[in-house]
Amino acid sequence: MSTAAIIPAAGLGLRLGGETPKAFREVGGESLLVHAVRGLQAATAADLACFVVAVPAGTEDAVRKELEPYAGDARLLVVAGGAERADSVRVALELVPVDGIDCILVHDAARAFVPAAVVERVVAAVRGGASAVVPAVPVTDTIKRVSTAGEVVDTPDRSTLVAVQTPQGFDPAVLRRAHATGGAGATDDAMLCERLGVTVLTVEGSEDAFKVTRPRDLLLAEALLADRRLT
Repeated sequence: MSTAAIIPAAGLGLRLGGETPKAFREVGGESLLVHAVRGLQAATAADLACFVVAVPAGTEDAVRKELEPYAGDARLLVVAGGAERADSVRVALELVPVDGIDCILVHDAARAFVPAAVVERVVAAVRGGASAVVPAVPVTDTIKRVSTAGEVVDTPDRSTLVAVQTPQGFDPAVLRRAHATGGAGATDDAMLCERLGVTVLTVEGSEDAFKVTRPRDLLLAEALLADRRLT
């Protein structure tokens, strides 16, 4: 059995600034999307057989040409994404083969530098029987819950809180059932599974899997890439 990876990359990433969609912004001379595909492919134990990448309409051919050298032996499918992240995942999910796939990963191109070990932990957990798996790191900041007026309501115990990352891994049937219910208000695919009452398992994530969201994150990504090239 093999793994399929969905990469929703149709968003503009307005908080990052600039006119180029976030997934196409470059770090070290290559797009975040290229780094994301290369990073997933480095997880050899995941047995990746298929990439489905959702991109802005009209960029499909250019993206396919850009990514082909990095997909290895995996099948590469590029499709026009939707208005929202969940729409893009749903469109991509329709192209994932039903037969021969025992794990589907959903990975944000903005988390382009996730270590291979994290990817492999997620896949191993799904193959070990978990229906939904997310990599997670401890929350180090003090978190406040606030009202609509901006007043502090309470302070959750941060020892019970984690920040989740991608790739998130799923039993294919569970992910398809979750998306069949619609994705309104969901910020990740695990949230859709939670709505079904599916238990979501966490595995150890990595600080390297940070999300490129704002301009200074690009500087951090450049530094991380330079450090990796030295080791």
